[in-house]
Amino acid sequence: MEKEPNNLRWLVLITVIVGTFLGRIDQTIVNLALPKIIQDFHISVSAAGWIATAYILANAIFVPIWGKLGDTIGRKKVYILGFTIFIIGSVLAGLSWNLSSMIIFRVIQAIAGSADYPTAMAILTVTFPAGKERGQALGIWSTSFAAASVFGPLIGGPLIDHLGWRSVFLVNLPIGIVGLLMALRYIKESVSDRKTVIFDWWGAITLGISLSAIVLVLDQGLSWGWLSSASLICYFAALFFGLLFARIELNHPEPIVDFKFFKNSAFVFTLLNNFAIFMALMGSVFLVPVFAQTFLGYDATTAGYLFIPMALAFVASSPIGGMLIGKVQPRWVIMTSTLVAALGLYLFSYLDPRSTALGIILPLMVMAFGMGLGMPQRTGIIASVVPTEEIGVASSILALARNMAGAFGVAIFATILDNKVGSNILAISKNSQLFSHTATATKEFIALIILKAQVSAYGTVYIYSAVVLLIGAFLSYFIRVEHERTDIHVHVE
Repeated sequence: MEKEPNNLRWLVLITVIVGTFLGRIDQTIVNLALPKIIQDFHISVSAAGWIATAYILANAIFVPIWGKLGDTIGRKKVYILGFTIFIIGSVLAGLSWNLSSMIIFRVIQAIAGSADYPTAMAILTVTFPAGKERGQALGIWSTSFAAASVFGPLIGGPLIDHLGWRSVFLVNLPIGIVGLLMALRYIKESVSDRKTVIFDWWGAITLGISLSAIVLVLDQGLSWGWLSSASLICYFAALFFGLLFARIELNHPEPIVDFKFFKNSAFVFTLLNNFAIFMALMGSVFLVPVFAQTFLGYDATTAGYLFIPMALAFVASSPIGGMLIGKVQPRWVIMTSTLVAALGLYLFSYLDPRSTALGIILPLMVMAFGMGLGMPQRTGIIASVVPTEEIGVASSILALARNMAGAFGVAIFATILDNKVGSNILAISKNSQLFSHTATATKEFIALIILKAQVSAYGTVYIYSAVVLLIGAFLSYFIRVEHERTDIHVHVE
């Protein structure tokens, strides 16, 4: 690949940041809009949950497919195709008239949005030379994930309040057009040296069914019951089609997921560390605004403001992690970052109804600083230890692990919270006495027991999530990169 002028490389970075930011911010804003959607469509809360579930399912299924297609037919083509479909899906979602239409259009959005991560990472990898510049680029790009999670509530709240819930979808049109024009202008086409002759459709289908079953049971298992007939069917489908997928991939000449990646210990342990990070963070941090609004009395907008310092910490640490690429062994940076993030989550275990805003802001900043420090290192390792022609596929596996980790985390920690509240109520009741038996005293007594049980349950969740990160830190010790590949051979059109 011809070396791009330095200023053009950074314009490419800005371009993919726009796409990544838009896709991630959409997910956070839509959650805020659900109450209004429920009201307008006259649907139940459980029915509205399928709006999010459908998005998660479609996104998980298509990430590996887009990664393979990007390596095959061209990353720019796939990026622009995904971006265009995402804009169309957003407009359609903004015009939806009932729950069924909304779910269909959200699936279209999710299918398109899943093209972003694997193609964006591959584009940056072939645009920036290995070493310091690539590390800085990946670090800066990583900040768009945190920025989207913060600015989503801050932007979405006013939009919903003043322009209605449809505006959170329609706003993607003008921003998306700007991002699309930038992509057409600045991104250069790149394809793999290895041409795909037979696309692995059966592998894609069986993987999609298996992932659908896993995500579905993780999303709905708590309400269905983890041992209900619906959950058992999902377990069976996930296992059966997962094994079928593995058999297809081992015998296919051009598999959608090349299992040889898993013979590389640096790839495997980076993936495991990444899984632990996102399982712990996504599985527990989503409870922070719930705690702030339920026990500290903050409204939704104020709770959103608490996350601004977190974004700043992430923005500050990600470039630092990028600059350390090539100077410090990746495993030490990743281990340190994971331990710092674990400390941040552990600090949340001290939250109680008397906590101040600082009690939330400080742990969020510590956690975000740790997460940001290691993210460019993890993406950098994936980019450097796999063949250039399969960067898109490898990055799609990283994205898939992140999405599945989040689904596992939310399901597991929500279940722990629910079960722990129940057990805490029983334990606290056994060790509590009421000396006044008036109706008012009894009511307050019960309310205090429930309050203490709930707060204690939140603390338990954060301790468990910190333990998951400690395991992730231990796994990072085994990440050993012998050398970073500096040769990037791709065709440029």
